Amino acid sequence: MAGISKVALVTGAGSGIGRAVALRLQGAGYDVVLAGRRVAELEKTTSMAKAGGGIVMVPADVSDPASVATLFDRTKNAFGRLDVLFNNAGISAPPVPLEELTFEQWKTVVDVNLNGAFLCAQAAIRMMKAQSPKGGRIINNGSISATSPRPFSAPYTATKHAITGLTKSISLDGRADDIACSQIDIGNAATELTEPMAKGARQADGSLRPEPRIDVCHVADAVLYMASLPLEANVQFMTLMATKMPLVGRG
Repeated sequence: MAGISKVALVTGAGSGIGRAVALRLQGAGYDVVLAGRRVAELEKTTSMAKAGGGIVMVPADVSDPASVATLFDRTKNAFGRLDVLFNNAGISAPPVPLEELTFEQWKTVVDVNLNGAFLCAQAAIRMMKAQSPKGGRIINNGSISATSPRPFSAPYTATKHAITGLTKSISLDGRADDIACSQIDIGNAATELTEPMAKGARQADGSLRPEPRIDVCHVADAVLYMASLPLEANVQFMTLMATKMPLVGRG
């Protein structure tokens, strides 16, 4: 691909991990498409980008098939190809006991976290198969919660567990067309979403305890590393976590 700029699409690019990853990729020379539901936040990400690099913002709802189709059409129109999809958009439900969770709350999380990842991966695969040179990489944002859930997190945990199956399936089915698929499972990146952890996060025994967090720049660096590998090499799964967070062993 000498002389051809690489193109990355980042969902959930209006804040937190998505914003950090989008800016890191753009700073490393990628043309980047920013996708998200909040226009003002996408504009903020755009304003933080390095001057001179290619960057396009596309308001999109990953849970809506028509919106996803428009997102990928605009990506193709802007840059002609797609080399990296960072499937990052995700939400969680209120932390309530399972029996108190409404179906609407459950469905909203499934629609964004799982259906959204599927729809974006599907559109990316179609694009990566058809382009020349063909191929590309899909990086799914999973979670350590998939295998070590937090209390009252059934919708989030279930969808992230499913992402692991999706990652493996894409890895298998994409081989013939040079499409690699990776997953990064992140523990306590310091974003607005995890700010309450500094004061106290609910533990399995019901107590609230402060938990350490890591600078989101480490996540951005990790995703850039995964994205920059040649397609014959792949980080299948990566766990990146605060060293002293209560995950390994008994906490």
